[in-house]
Amino acid sequence: MARIYNFSAGPSTLPLPVLEQVQADIVDYKGAGLSLIEASHRGPHYSEVHEAAGAALRKLLGLPDNYHVMWLQGGATLQFAMIPMNLLQGGKQADYTNTGSWAKKAIADAKIFGDINVVWDGKDENFATLPAAADVDARADAVYLHLTSNETIGGVQWQEWPDVPVPIVCDMSSDFLSRKLPLEKFGLIYAGAQKNLGPAGMAVVIIRDDLLEQCPDDLPAYLAYKTHAPKDSLYNTPPVFPIWVSRLVLDYLNENGGLDWVAGLAEERSGLVYGMIEKHGGFYRCPVAAHCRSKMNVVWRLPTEELEQQFIAEAKAAGMDGLKGHRSVGGCRASIYNAMPVEGAKALADFMDEFARKHS
Repeated sequence: MARIYNFSAGPSTLPLPVLEQVQADIVDYKGAGLSLIEASHRGPHYSEVHEAAGAALRKLLGLPDNYHVMWLQGGATLQFAMIPMNLLQGGKQADYTNTGSWAKKAIADAKIFGDINVVWDGKDENFATLPAAADVDARADAVYLHLTSNETIGGVQWQEWPDVPVPIVCDMSSDFLSRKLPLEKFGLIYAGAQKNLGPAGMAVVIIRDDLLEQCPDDLPAYLAYKTHAPKDSLYNTPPVFPIWVSRLVLDYLNENGGLDWVAGLAEERSGLVYGMIEKHGGFYRCPVAAHCRSKMNVVWRLPTEELEQQFIAEAKAAGMDGLKGHRSVGGCRASIYNAMPVEGAKALADFMDEFARKHS
């Protein structure tokens, strides 16, 4: 079997050892005579996986006991509404930064539930930059400041975190588990699984006790954090398969060096691609300001759309897929998440070098 380098933004590439372990166990899980995805979510086989997934995530992040981990369906998109529904009832207010496509969606849902103030808006600069962390403030009486840590479409990423008087609530869907975090700044972290954690169809939500205590008691059961947190995400049947694969991914990351290891790889991979953009600066152009270029989603343009289409087609023929930019912005995009081998980034950089020499 010849595996390609998958640069898709999500669902995205997973570590090969994890896929091989799933392949080995999918039909007969650990000699149980049935698949884990056929087993009761309250039985011993899945219970071990569920508990181990939470423990592995806590170990990887260094998560203190005053944070709850929830594995929820609906992806990060459902959290755009669940967060304000749980935290802004009764006329409460929150501050948001508008940094691109996903932040805009979070803001739109939040406005349904509370007083939302946009403290920084990148619209006039085409969402190609971020403010300095020191220039971002929040109202002292806000419940939280919402950030999107990495905009998958626009390719901007917060490299430093604002120091504000309220908890940060952060959508980390596309750079979750890619670096260490100053956890004391965050009241809630959420992320769709399908970038750095596991298969699509699930979000992980991490909430601190003080925010959980503020949630109302009169929400529909599934939409209430107070339903899921005390029941360890077992109020209803959890997304068994994504949690199982996520457990294997978390074990893989812990066994290979943790967040320091993946942060170093992210630096190396992104440096290869950005380095080639800079080397051929008259041919490739990255629209993102240098101080906030994403290490997860590298975006660039070529001189013409025709050349971009040719680049994408030839790269695919060479075993590199998923390089087409999002339909809303065009261009090219390489999503280089944790599971992308450095060899994949090097193969892309070498291809970029050859393509530029050929067409400049």
